[in-house]
Amino acid sequence: MKKFITIVMLSIYSITSSFGQKDFTKYIDPTIGNVARFLVPTYPTIQLPNQMLRMFPIKKDYISDQVDAFPLQVTSHRSRGILQMKVSLGGVSDITWDKKMNIDHDLEIVKPWLYSTYLIDDDVRVSFTPGSKVAIYKFEFPNTVIKNLLIKGSGDMNFVLNNDNSFSFEEKISYKTRGTNPITRVMSAFVYAVLLDSNNEKVEGAEIESTKGKFSISLSKRTTSTVSLKYSVSYISHEQAMINFKKELESVSFNELVEEGKKQWGKVINQVEVEGGTDAQKRTFYTSLYRTYERMVNINEGGKYYSGYDGEVHKSDRPFYVDDWVWDTYRAQHPLRTILSPQMENDMLNSYTLMYEQSGWMPTFPQVHGNHMCMNSYHSGALFIDGYRKGLKDYNVEKAYEGIKKNMMEATFIPWRQGTPKLEIDDFYHEHGYFPALHPGEKETIAMMDGFEKRQTVAVSLGISYDFWVLGELSKELNYKDDYKEFSVKGKDYKNLWNKEYRLFMPKDDKGNWIDIDPKSAGGKGYRDYYDENNGWTYAWDVQHDIEGLITLLGGKDSAEERLDQLFREPLGMKKNEFYINGSNSTGLVGQFSMGNEPSFHIPYLYNYFGAPWKTQKRTRFLLDVWFKDNIFGIPGDEDGGGMTAFVVFSSMGLYPTTPGLPYYDITSPIFEKTTINLTNGKKFTVLAEGASKTKKYIQKAFINGEEIKSPFILHSQIMAGGTLKLILDEYPNKEWGKDVLIPKY
Repeated sequence: MKKFITIVMLSIYSITSSFGQKDFTKYIDPTIGNVARFLVPTYPTIQLPNQMLRMFPIKKDYISDQVDAFPLQVTSHRSRGILQMKVSLGGVSDITWDKKMNIDHDLEIVKPWLYSTYLIDDDVRVSFTPGSKVAIYKFEFPNTVIKNLLIKGSGDMNFVLNNDNSFSFEEKISYKTRGTNPITRVMSAFVYAVLLDSNNEKVEGAEIESTKGKFSISLSKRTTSTVSLKYSVSYISHEQAMINFKKELESVSFNELVEEGKKQWGKVINQVEVEGGTDAQKRTFYTSLYRTYERMVNINEGGKYYSGYDGEVHKSDRPFYVDDWVWDTYRAQHPLRTILSPQMENDMLNSYTLMYEQSGWMPTFPQVHGNHMCMNSYHSGALFIDGYRKGLKDYNVEKAYEGIKKNMMEATFIPWRQGTPKLEIDDFYHEHGYFPALHPGEKETIAMMDGFEKRQTVAVSLGISYDFWVLGELSKELNYKDDYKEFSVKGKDYKNLWNKEYRLFMPKDDKGNWIDIDPKSAGGKGYRDYYDENNGWTYAWDVQHDIEGLITLLGGKDSAEERLDQLFREPLGMKKNEFYINGSNSTGLVGQFSMGNEPSFHIPYLYNYFGAPWKTQKRTRFLLDVWFKDNIFGIPGDEDGGGMTAFVVFSSMGLYPTTPGLPYYDITSPIFEKTTINLTNGKKFTVLAEGASKTKKYIQKAFINGEEIKSPFILHSQIMAGGTLKLILDEYPNKEWGKDVLIPKY
């Protein structure tokens, strides 16, 4: 068996190393972050960039040496997948269906385009490679044994053996919405598959047993030891699954699909070329870049797509993208795409608009089955104002505006209830400009309120304030003057919860009285009575749309700078074990700053606005060095399918979009000496930082295309026009550079 494993490894190496020295895909390691520091790990997702067919082995996390199953499809990010398959030898019994498959981590190969593992008890190698709507599993069994594939659905499943020895099956996927009047949505995944032997001939004489929700395929001892399961998936029909198969897979071998997958990943990964830095930093950077292509996924199948938003099949020549968690991704992942893949971002904005037309609400967490009610606020509007101001307008802008406005004016602000008509508590917000809180121990009276997620009153108030700013800015762009007059004022609502004594945003009751709580620890699990996943010290900075207003509240730039320093130094104020009872979402701590949760991402960049850019440079380099390592523990919190790793990509390049909706980026100290973005318009944008290192990180001077700049910002248009941002670095800070803040005009 040792000889067999060596041959497989050499074969795969020859495939993955045949693209030359400029191929940065060699730095991708999907196992980075596969063990969570506290909450949810990353998953070694195997798929083509932004494509529908996905797989990762189902197990607890990287540490486990037992695989529960290999899914044929993962319908949504982080879900356990559908049509879960096991491999076994010998007879099939109830025990066989429940048995886990034992692996050896050191015999695994994990690439975005190829997964291969060795089932060490049964001497079976299982390999997988994806296309866009198709995939191939290859099984290398011992000789002269009975070989079994056991496939189990999560619900109803229909299996049909076709006359040509191919087979078709269908799994019903159901999803139940949240709230007091939940709705169950049901859709189907259709699969067309063939089983081939080592001669690429269809396997005959397979013994198939099908019962409700599962079926087994048993192959005799005489069947060749190498067997391939080639299959396609459709959300439309069995016929479409067969069309997908014939179009993409029918005459394609396993190795050819591997090579094509490697090529597709090379196109997106090699778009950003870096020089300098360590191999570890490159592994972190390029793995982070890979993560940003996990979502959204295109479910258009050859000119038509099934929409879970109206349950219909629609014709369209454009991609239709689903699977997004806007609360996470609006901050950096979508803005990153406006640079790297603007047409894709345009198509995603179009998809959001179509989802609104089909369902009646602009989605916030769009899944394949429809909108998933999750988190708080309605940040999907941020995608549109950010894209619009960067020239992305290839969709029905007026219709999108209509949907964004409807969310804000007609829907509830109750967390995890998006797309539900507003209630009396929402009218209170519209009138008073904040979401009212309950006093500790006070009983909830609103039936719609989630028992675990609670009111999140400060987080909701700040998030909705930002969303009204977004609506106001978009109305300004579209010349809706009356709307701009109304909504720009609502963008200042955050001020209603500013507590001068605490110098934090604090909750108020419905009578306007402050609720005196400990902002570090009050609110129960995740502080959800008042905040959300983070405490009051994090939400003190959740006003990225009006940083000048926040500076005024803090008493000026010097005072704001001192307060921000304190955030990174403020102690927990309790024992660590006590903190993690309620504060488990606040991972990656530096003082009270939480690197592991999305509302913190922009915070280190606020020094740029306070007149101390050198502190942004210091903090961002430190945070990348400490919290984003190239190992299985290398993600400080829930990565959320590119939501967190987009921060790594941006910050490593020396840029960050502090305010989605304003078409410029903050400048910080880059990780690499040279970063070149090959833009899709044929131009190149380069960040030069000669000698950049852990110690040589402070910007002394900056130049854009040879012209010196005095402020730590760069316009989106300057990036997309191509050219060079040159940063002169030194070991000690230049505290004068960028001190006089000049916000870009656009």
